[in-house]
Amino acid sequence: MGGEEAAIGIAEARSALAWWLEAGVDVAVQEEPRNWLRPAPARAKTALEPEPNPQPNVIQPSQETLAELRDWLASSVQLPLAGPGAKRVLPHGPELAPVMLLCDSPALEDAAAGQPIGGEAWMLTERMLAAIGIKADEAYSASLSCFNTPGARMTSADRQACAEIARRHIALAKPRRLLLLGEGPSQALIGKPLPSARGHVHKIEGVRTVATFHPRQLVNQPSNKSMAWRDLLLLMEEES
Repeated sequence: MGGEEAAIGIAEARSALAWWLEAGVDVAVQEEPRNWLRPAPARAKTALEPEPNPQPNVIQPSQETLAELRDWLASSVQLPLAGPGAKRVLPHGPELAPVMLLCDSPALEDAAAGQPIGGEAWMLTERMLAAIGIKADEAYSASLSCFNTPGARMTSADRQACAEIARRHIALAKPRRLLLLGEGPSQALIGKPLPSARGHVHKIEGVRTVATFHPRQLVNQPSNKSMAWRDLLLLMEEES
């Protein structure tokens, strides 16, 4: 056609032919058009291949002592919100405490402090406890989930699993009173949003329970402190 033709050797021709065969061009002409973008058909599973065995998202707590439960929380990877980027924040405090504080999943400042409530919110918590005659080291503190997982959102399934763990935790810790701090524990253990749960006495695992604001929220909205004080007084009332 007016141009020069470049001759190729036998080895080059074989290499080019092998490349076209690998690309799927196995015939020069076909009766029907070929869809080159169609995905390859799924490979049939042989009888020797094992069935997949998905792992559960969370193992239900079955521990018999508080120490065993805390060891499980410290080591299990099958807990709600567990993941490669999650920071584990463990509960602390004595068994048979005068009050157990159960708060939302730990925030960044809690994880940095290595406890369920940290930073300025913990300083406010200490003052709240002192106001009702309880030393900070006498209280038992725990989180609904023991993980700070940036960007993760707790699903309804996660909340249900956390509630099961929390109930077991309360039963084994045996506190005299239970204070739920924030929306998460209120929804998980009472089944009501915080505004509806506040102002009432509840029973969880036989323990006198009151829901109130998380101290972090009180730091950001000091106008709610008077309502939180009424919640503390309700918590500490003697049983009739």
